[in-house]
Formats: sequence, C-alpha cells, structure tokens
Amino acid sequence: MTLKIALQMDPIGSVNINADSTFRIAFEAQERGHSLFFYTPDKLAYVEGRVIARGFPIALRRELGNHVSYGAETEVDLADFDVVWLRQDPPFDMGYITTTHLLDMIHPKTLVVNDPFWVRNYPEKLLVLRFPDLTPPTAIARDLATLRAFKAKHGDVILKPLYGNGGAGVFRLDVNDKNLASLHEVFSGINREPLIMQKFLPDVSKGDKRVILVDGEPVGAINRVPLAGETRSNMHAGGKPEKVGLTPRDLEICARIGPTLREHGQVFVGIDVIGDYLTEINVTSPTGIQELERFDGTNTAEKIWQVIEAKRKG
Repeated sequence: MTLKIALQMDPIGSVNINADSTFRIAFEAQERGHSLFFYTPDKLAYVEGRVIARGFPIALRRELGNHVSYGAETEVDLADFDVVWLRQDPPFDMGYITTTHLLDMIHPKTLVVNDPFWVRNYPEKLLVLRFPDLTPPTAIARDLATLRAFKAKHGDVILKPLYGNGGAGVFRLDVNDKNLASLHEVFSGINREPLIMQKFLPDVSKGDKRVILVDGEPVGAINRVPLAGETRSNMHAGGKPEKVGLTPRDLEICARIGPTLREHGQVFVGIDVIGDYLTEINVTSPTGIQELERFDGTNTAEKIWQVIEAKRKG
C-alpha cells in the first residue's frame, strides 16, 4: 500500500530530528513507501468548496542540518490525499481551531489524524475532566474568588493557562504565596480565557510520566524529571527524559481512557501522569516517541502507521 500523506505542521526545516515526533512519524512513512507533502497551517485555505494547501513535496534524511529536500511549491486539494496529519504545535487558539473546522470538511474520506472534530472538543486540559476520579483536585475558572477559594482549600497549588503548552506560564503557589491576584491580573490582561488550578502533587519531584498510547493502547512511557529547583518537568522547560516502565496504576488509567480515545479517532496520544494521578491527555501535538525508542527500542511510529494503514484498507 502506497499512501499520499500531507503534513500540516510548523516549519520542518527547523525541527530537532533527534527529538521531534512529527519528523519521526514522517520518516517512518517515507521508509514504508508513502509520499510526503508538507505545508504550514497558514497555507491551509477553503476556496469555493475545496480545502486546499500550498506547500512542497518533501524527502527526509537523518542528517543533522540536511534533513529535508523540497520539491517545487505547489497548491494541492487535500481531498486528493489519503492521510493528513494535524501536527502543528499549540497554542490552542482560534487559528488552531479554525484549521480543525477546515479539515473536518475532508475527513473521513481523507483520514485526518488525529480526528480534528475531537481534537477541537477534547483539548489537553479539558478531556481529563471526564475522569475526575483519576485526576488531582482541579478548578477551571476566570473568576478570582473561585480560584482563591480553591487555593484556600488545597493550600499548595499549580496555576497555568488553560490552553498553554510546553510548561509556559505554569506557576506553583504554595501555602505562603501571595501572588494569586497579581498573576490573575497578568493573565487577564493577555486574554479572556479561564485558568486551570490543580492541587500540587509532591510526586512531581520524582518525575512527570509521559505515557504514549496508539489507538487507545499503551505502548510505553518515559519519565520527565524537572531540573533542581524547578516545578515544571516539560522537556521544553529543561526536564530530563529517563527510562521508566508502566505501573499497574498507569495501565488502569489507560484502560479507562483508551476506549474514549479509540472511539473518537485519537490515534496518537500522550498522557501525563504524576504519581497516581492523570493530569493531561495530549491530543494536539504529543511528543516523546523518539525518547521512548531510544530507551527501550519501541518503534511507536511503526505502530502508528500500522493502525493508519489498516484504517485506509478498511
């Protein structure tokens, strides 16, 4: 089977080929004989009933500084493709949401991964709310009084933007911290979105586990350990990836959420687990598959393409 694959992502020329999950997925597709077309989200458009994109056929190599070759720039009709990957990084703003609406128009005849309707309706920090018994105490609010009451109840908390990513804008407010009102004022000056507040989990000092699921099934995990003196364990914020196995609790969490992910077309998902608690379900642009492959040899990209190829055969 040879598939025509389009990659909607951030500029591929600047990715770290030894860490970027999209590069690994695309390279695996090329190795399996599929053709690749690349475009950035700003080149996606709707024109007179067609969902089109302007971009480039590409060929990939595992050569640092020389990892991509581009064909001639061209405009394509995405309905002519077998698969479109929705892989640009958040922020999950109206620009991002608009791309999901446009891609909705070609899916499922053209298979969009992950399913854009459910990416739009299941953003990272909101899908977890469907599983309150698996998550730490959580509040989502714009109202300062609500956030103050939650902090008064739980004392040591984490405050972060609801639609942020990569650890940006994440603050720990311990029992003695007096900065909630000031932070609320800063965030309110940036946008009109609510904030998310969660009870602080001391187990984060041991790491924030990223568990990778393919079509609802766990395939492995990596542990991300924060730098000394740092609360955030995200690799974008300096967190160090380490080899780790799946615990019975991890498998219990995956068994609970897996059917929901599978039923709603979320083929490649990364969940975050701190101690015994699920904190996020990442469906927009999850990472970690290259680190997992280095640690235990699990070729997650191969598993992803096996699922996609089976869907296309069906």
